[in-house]
Amino acid sequence: MFRFLVRRVLGAMVILLIISAVTFWLFYAIPRDPAMMSCGKNCTPDMLKQVRHNLGIDHPVPVQYWYWLKGLFVGRSYGDFGNCNAPCLGYSFANREPVLGTILDRLPLTLSLAFGSAVVFLVFGVGTGMIAAVKQGKWQDKVASSASLIGSSLQIYFVGYIAMYFLVAKLGVLDNPSYTPITDNPLDWASGLLLPWLVLALIWTANYTRMTRSQLVETLTEDYVRTARAKGLSRRNVFFRFAWRGAMGPIVTIFGIDLGTLIGGAMITETVFSLQGVGRLAVDAVNKSDLPMVLGVTLLSAGAIVLFNIVVDAVYALIDPRIRLA
Repeated sequence: MFRFLVRRVLGAMVILLIISAVTFWLFYAIPRDPAMMSCGKNCTPDMLKQVRHNLGIDHPVPVQYWYWLKGLFVGRSYGDFGNCNAPCLGYSFANREPVLGTILDRLPLTLSLAFGSAVVFLVFGVGTGMIAAVKQGKWQDKVASSASLIGSSLQIYFVGYIAMYFLVAKLGVLDNPSYTPITDNPLDWASGLLLPWLVLALIWTANYTRMTRSQLVETLTEDYVRTARAKGLSRRNVFFRFAWRGAMGPIVTIFGIDLGTLIGGAMITETVFSLQGVGRLAVDAVNKSDLPMVLGVTLLSAGAIVLFNIVVDAVYALIDPRIRLA
């Protein structure tokens, strides 16, 4: 297990390094001058030159990338703008603030949105899929399959605005989406994010219903499941002890990727509900050509996906006894 985790962590570091290098290179294909944006309206040539020097963008691109990498471990100075302590993800061109501090300020909202919605769509999606698999061919299966087909075709930017109009503006049954730290007031925290949770769950539940049903239907026909049933074990015992555990592997894999994506920033969701999380931060950074912020959010998203994939692989053996990590 230890050797496996070491290999995966080293592989993850290589992947993140490649992603950062590609993002850095692609940014400079955009014909915009971030120094001009940071300098302001009354910018003179001398001021522009000084801003480029302070931001470190007066060097060739490979040199800039090297300085950025070195800043992760030893920090970096940005002249008149100030210092950025390690681990330094850069200095925002637009906000003139360290990237890491800005991301950490926005991260609690994104984490709340991701984990809250994940709990809802995982419970309802897997539960509905289990019912559909057990009642295969019956009306429960047909209703669940039809509902999941409709739900998977919906889009967040459509459902979100419709839900905002009816549930908030028209009927007033839910609060307008907002964020209150859970440490300040747990009830306000939950009520402010309830609508985004429900909208995300409506769409993602459909996918997990279909996945769970298909995996369970396939697993129930496996030889080891039929053997357990033939030995006299109850249907309930066979289902939860053998079939359910055997079907959860692919579902857990997809869940790890989905949760990592949500933590990396649900851009459309946060934009639709006007929530100032990491996803909205990424959108604003792209519009402003703010390379350090774009790079920081990209690494956060990629790192979250890679991390949860490692966790998923590590718990595979606990979920399915047929799998052993070498």
